[in-house]
Amino acid sequence: MDGVIAAVPTPVGTDLSPMREPFLEHCRWALDNGCDGLNILGSTGEANSFDSATRKKVMGWAATALPIDKLMVGTGTPSLQETIDLTIYADELGYSVALVLPPYYYKPVDPAGLTTWYLALHDALGARKIQIYFYNFPQMTGLTIPVDLITDLASLAPDRFAGIKDSSGDLDYCRAIVSAAPALQVFPSSETALQSAAADGYAGCISASVNITAPLAAQVWSERSAPPQDISDEIARQRGLLAGPRLVPMIKYLVASRSGNEDWRTVLPPFTALTEAEGKVLQQDLGQTG
Repeated sequence: MDGVIAAVPTPVGTDLSPMREPFLEHCRWALDNGCDGLNILGSTGEANSFDSATRKKVMGWAATALPIDKLMVGTGTPSLQETIDLTIYADELGYSVALVLPPYYYKPVDPAGLTTWYLALHDALGARKIQIYFYNFPQMTGLTIPVDLITDLASLAPDRFAGIKDSSGDLDYCRAIVSAAPALQVFPSSETALQSAAADGYAGCISASVNITAPLAAQVWSERSAPPQDISDEIARQRGLLAGPRLVPMIKYLVASRSGNEDWRTVLPPFTALTEAEGKVLQQDLGQTG
């Protein structure tokens, strides 16, 4: 799995439960408009605001209606047993990659304890083929997964620990992982990194904002040996407008506008939806007409 991967949002109705058809429509749009793959139920998908039963339902929708080889799914929770259960379920549905957050409640986390946690997940999966991608998101989890821990686990079980999504924004961290473990698939969380993907050895990006910038990001990825500067600059401009604490409500507002389905504007608490005025300003700044 490589290239431009959208961390897709999850539409919810007035009862705050996921909606199947709008979800699948947007997933298909993303795949048809520049995305090489999709990350289901990541941070953009508000996964940690859903219970396990709901997550399994959404996982099933995607697995049965979309090309399974283009999907990865978030299964990480602070609970080891719940993470094992969700990851086994993903494997049974045919997912080849699970994106797994570290256990983020008890801090500070001792590196030995973190290693034990990931190894317990690996052991519980047994002979199952699903791969684990680490999910480093210190702004949310309060911890950074150490580079040497990642490389040690990848060396110990290379068929299991095969990649990482880094949402820290620290490209030096990504470069350190590429240098220490070249076989790992390393995905920064911003499509702005695609400009240097060939030089830095990235496998692509896993990004929320490519739900909007996918056609541009696909062009940079396809020409990554000599990426067009004007397209890279426009990606950086749009990403700059979207990045921040209201990223998820912004993405949902823009998907609502694109699809014509206002249900997309609903977000799960503690997020708050964009107002109409805020959304119009965002569209104007992005250069969209609605």
